[in-house]
Amino acid sequence: MITIAIVLSIVLLLVILFLLFRIGTLASIFRGSSERAAGTTKTSNRVNGALLLLFLFGGGAAFAWSFIDSWDDMILPLASVHGDWTDSLFWTTMIVIGIVFVLTQILLFIYSYKYQHQDNKRAYYYPHNNKIEIIWTMIPAIVMALLVFGGWKTWTKITSAAPEESVVVEVMGKQFNWMVRYPGPDGELGVAKTTLITATNEFGIDFSDRNALDDFIPREIHVPKGKPVLLKIRSRDVIHSVFLPHFRVKMDAVPGMPTKFWFVPTKSTQEMRNETGNPDFNYELACTEVCGRGHFAMRFVLVVDEEEEYEEWLALPANKPFIEQNPDLLVKFQTESPKQIVLGSKTEEKAEEVKTEL
Repeated sequence: MITIAIVLSIVLLLVILFLLFRIGTLASIFRGSSERAAGTTKTSNRVNGALLLLFLFGGGAAFAWSFIDSWDDMILPLASVHGDWTDSLFWTTMIVIGIVFVLTQILLFIYSYKYQHQDNKRAYYYPHNNKIEIIWTMIPAIVMALLVFGGWKTWTKITSAAPEESVVVEVMGKQFNWMVRYPGPDGELGVAKTTLITATNEFGIDFSDRNALDDFIPREIHVPKGKPVLLKIRSRDVIHSVFLPHFRVKMDAVPGMPTKFWFVPTKSTQEMRNETGNPDFNYELACTEVCGRGHFAMRFVLVVDEEEEYEEWLALPANKPFIEQNPDLLVKFQTESPKQIVLGSKTEEKAEEVKTEL
């Protein structure tokens, strides 16, 4: 904070000096002294030229310092396979535009100093050059085309179909928290309908669908390290945005339009705690859409387990099917549609078998 205050003080001082010289020049002109005005203008040009060079080197040094000082906060540790692809693409783009940015700023300030007004100099009239126009049009076009092509290839890999063995997790955003549902041993999520949403059945799960009977709703997300994870994303009210920064995952949750994203975690939570030196570290699911006054509360913990730990977590009593924790819901569905809840997706011939299972 002290360093930032010093930098701001220097900038403010330079601005004040510039204004003082400018006021002096205008005062001379108002007094009608052309010689004094010309002399003051020459002095102002020299001072402004020197200040421009000072700003170039001082600002460049401040920029480099802020970039290095903020590195650890700006670049979070990477913990997914596709995150390596996106980081590579990001830094390739940053290097290209960074080189152009630095060269442009150097030339801008040096030329402002070198070609400051002098009475014995006149600007050279040079309106057009076809060769130069072609060069500075084609080079950016080629570079941009290469970057776009690289981005398209990366995005194609990221958005490809998830592997069949993926761990499926449904994430639903609502004002103002996340809700998560797992499919249970059958690996299939049951049907959910907005018309079935209640204070208890917040997902709106249709328990007439047999696949829904083993779905469970945990208090935090657990996924196995090294295995693909498919997030099925939806929203119950407004647009939210699923953001897992360490996995480079970001996908909007849009009401009425389910979205999805899959990734492969490469570091367990414990490994990341060791790497960061923070024993309290947790991966976090955050919302990056300003979805209302309670936006700040949309935080959900995600834990990456080793495979054995993940299996142990699945077997915990707290992760028993949601319908077993709320048997009244099943009674309600049986009462309202007894045949449907019994048959589910089965045929008439298997009705007795399903009844036995229930």
